[in-house]
Amino acid sequence: MTFLFDEIVFGPVKSRRFGVSLGMNLLPTNYKYCTFNCIYCECGWTFKNNAEKIKLPSREEIRSELDNRLQKMKVEGTAPDNITFAGNGEPTVHPHFSGIIDDTIELRNNYFPKAEITVLSNSSLLHKKTVFDALNKVDNNVLKLDSVIEETFENLNLPAPGIKLDSIIQNIKKFKGNQIIQTLFVRGKNNGQFVDNTTDLEIDAWLKVLNDIKPKYVMLYPIDRDTAAKGLEKISTEELESIAEKVEKIGIKTKIYF
Repeated sequence: MTFLFDEIVFGPVKSRRFGVSLGMNLLPTNYKYCTFNCIYCECGWTFKNNAEKIKLPSREEIRSELDNRLQKMKVEGTAPDNITFAGNGEPTVHPHFSGIIDDTIELRNNYFPKAEITVLSNSSLLHKKTVFDALNKVDNNVLKLDSVIEETFENLNLPAPGIKLDSIIQNIKKFKGNQIIQTLFVRGKNNGQFVDNTTDLEIDAWLKVLNDIKPKYVMLYPIDRDTAAKGLEKISTEELESIAEKVEKIGIKTKIYF
């Protein structure tokens, strides 16, 4: 079953990508709140309930929760490798995201200065200066780019109205290398529509865009947990390794998480 995080600060957990990771959820604990509705999302579908007003935790509440958890970890002698923003949807939708990042940097420096701060974003709100500037401050600015072909993007990520792939790509480029690209490779059906971002056409177009972006490195991974849509296929390690080889050939490092 898909799941939601029921706390603002959760963990620490052992992450396949970020080691001992203390998770940050800036979104409701009982509701997925996102600008995308990815068919593979482990949090399930993004449902719009107009009868329910979305209530986000305040900046002060988030700071207090993180302060308390880091203080407890300090006493216990448990150091996080990462403070990771992900949670029940897109973290950058929080109206005080920029200030929350500033608070997190301050608390990290006070308690565990060697820990890194990571944000997992779907790249949809990079046009907002406050979001862009905040992401430029963190250690790991991880940006989703599952496809560079509009039709596949629409069918795989199911973005909210008005979100366009070309705008996302152009904004990702503006980080000028201070970004990590994450791409989930998958194939399968949703509502009778077959989706596959592993074809030669997809990979060739994606590689050209990666060459323009020139990120620090690229994270490649398949689905790992239950997904919103059923009937999706987890691609093999061999396929991921083959894609990684193509990325390495254009001079960009890769990390595979299977």
